Amino acid sequence: MSCLRACQAALIALLLASATLAEDTAAADTRLSERVNLRTSYFAFTPPESLAAWNERREAVRRQIAVAAGHWPDLPRPEPNAVVHGAVDRDAYTVSRVYLETVPGHYATGSLFRPKLEGRHPAVISPYGHWPGGRFQDTGPEGVARQIAEGAEKFEVGGRHAIQARCVQLARMGCVVFLIDCVGYGDSQLDQASIHQPTADIVVRGQPWGFYSAQAELRFQNPLGLQLYDARCALDWLETLPDVDPDRLAVTGASGGGTQTMMLGATDDRLKVSFPAAMVSTAMQGGCPCENAVCLRLGTGNVEIAALFAPKPMGIGAANDWTREMPTKGFPELQTLYGLYGEQDHVSLTSLNQFGHNYNYPTRAAMYLWMKEWLGLDDSVDPVERDFTPLTIEELTVWTDAHPKPTSGDRHEVELLQQWTRLSDAALADARPDSPEGLAEFRRVVGGALEVMTGRAGSGAARILVEQGPISLPGRDQKRNLTVRNPDDGAVIPAVLFGQRGGDTPIVIWTHPGGRSGIDGEVLMRLVHAGYQVLTADLLNQGEHLVGGEQITELPSDVPERASAGLTYGYNRTLVAEQAADLLALVAAAEQIAPGAPVMLLAERGTAPYAATAFALAGDRLTAAAIDTGSFRFADLADWHDLRFLPGAVKYGDLPGLFALGAPTPLIVAGEESYSLPLAVWAYQSAGNESSLDYTTGDQFTAAVLRFFNDHQ
Repeated sequence: MSCLRACQAALIALLLASATLAEDTAAADTRLSERVNLRTSYFAFTPPESLAAWNERREAVRRQIAVAAGHWPDLPRPEPNAVVHGAVDRDAYTVSRVYLETVPGHYATGSLFRPKLEGRHPAVISPYGHWPGGRFQDTGPEGVARQIAEGAEKFEVGGRHAIQARCVQLARMGCVVFLIDCVGYGDSQLDQASIHQPTADIVVRGQPWGFYSAQAELRFQNPLGLQLYDARCALDWLETLPDVDPDRLAVTGASGGGTQTMMLGATDDRLKVSFPAAMVSTAMQGGCPCENAVCLRLGTGNVEIAALFAPKPMGIGAANDWTREMPTKGFPELQTLYGLYGEQDHVSLTSLNQFGHNYNYPTRAAMYLWMKEWLGLDDSVDPVERDFTPLTIEELTVWTDAHPKPTSGDRHEVELLQQWTRLSDAALADARPDSPEGLAEFRRVVGGALEVMTGRAGSGAARILVEQGPISLPGRDQKRNLTVRNPDDGAVIPAVLFGQRGGDTPIVIWTHPGGRSGIDGEVLMRLVHAGYQVLTADLLNQGEHLVGGEQITELPSDVPERASAGLTYGYNRTLVAEQAADLLALVAAAEQIAPGAPVMLLAERGTAPYAATAFALAGDRLTAAAIDTGSFRFADLADWHDLRFLPGAVKYGDLPGLFALGAPTPLIVAGEESYSLPLAVWAYQSAGNESSLDYTTGDQFTAAVLRFFNDHQ
């Protein structure tokens, strides 16, 4: 007996001996060593060859923005309930102070410019971004003198108060203009530093949470989404004004206001004309955390986001900043896209590289002409800016003794995100998988969100390439080294296949937190001798698959001076998404190795974040799965730097939500009970396969898995 055990031990050791990898195998996988970076990467836009292809891509990018902004499904919005007060009378227009409740206790604030004309007029919403002073901007006499000397401004007043200037001129031309505050600026209830310059001590807040915390990112709660929500509520209100023509709505802003202009134009079909300035480019995409969000620009960029406005009229302003190359990189592609619609004249570029980052007089002049043409203003309207009497800070300030400022600062931020959670829960109420109809909606909404959260980790499966080495052991204990490549994301995965190949021999994909070296040799032999092939691999950052030569323990911020997950994961997939993609690549490899054979997933404790994600994405490509969760929940993560982080996971049901997406694929879980997985239980019931969801304990996992797999081949 001892001799038998010794022989068995020797065989196990031989089976588990490390594969010899080509020196460049892990090095060839560039996913972590060549990450996309806000400051140095090139965000190209390649127009599709047909409108049909563009329409499909357009809907995918719109969904991506909605998910990243926390608007998927669309958040409920209140009936417009703006308070308008303190009107100041000027020559041809008036200016009023406005606060508009968008979320209970939270207000969008700004100034409303109205022409003194009868009838209904176009309305322009104008976000302004990060210009010093915001709505109260005053560059001072020295600053404007320099700009006038450079030709950047024409009038002293207009140059000192450029944000007011564009609103005044548009009102004189016959437009109603709402100058809406950027969060953290003007009369906002949120603190400027906490929104625009978050640091580590702001990010880690515990429960309840504020912006940029792990808990906020796990729910897609971010300032970009708040600004977009406030602006859409403002459009709701503008449409109700008796002097506004709801069929002629427009938007314009520059810099951070240009980002908001793009995002609003991309997501709200009511807008008819757009003019984003100093932001649309293939270079830097917006350096403030409020212009970024986790998952927002995975595989896309500002030129494509701006293109979502096509074929409606869009004018673009560029300057001697990151937009300087727009005439040759970005704008020609937009012209090509508009050409697919036969509407090339609906897109224009005003490139003024003699000036730095701006929304100055020459750029504003181009905008006025664009608005006059496409908003259908009367031919007699004079589009030339002239001097005006600026409003003082006191005249602009929304909060007064009669209209006192409500709760603000950190306390308001925390309360706001609790309200946002309630709004999200209400929006998801119809996507509860407790009926066949609810399950279908759950798959549409949560499944659609998961594709964004993972950067569409399941895409490109048909392109998987499997390179097989020679058989290193004879008989049923065969061992073959493999390299699995995914050309779509650059993955190069070192793997090994155990067991004798056969056309219909089922394959178990076995994943362990330690990679191939962590699997149990005795259990491996039991699986092989029971007639299974076993495919295991070092997923990204496991075993020998270490990009850069060493295992990472946390992913550092790409812009460390601004501690925001959006500045890293806005452009790059998380490690969870990458490892889930690796598992899906192994599924595709198994399908090539044994076409038509059952493919099963065995996930050890410590793998639940990416194993459950892969299970949810795999659909019916898996015959069965066994996952030891160890009671893991994304909601328990304290820091978005944690390598188990998956954006939005808590919003969409956490681990139980992932299991629900996998229904009705047979699944056995350890570390759970039916009461801890209500979403999954409902989904399996609604799919008519309740008995396919089973439970076991960690100490009984191996034996239960063997029985479960045998029952569900």
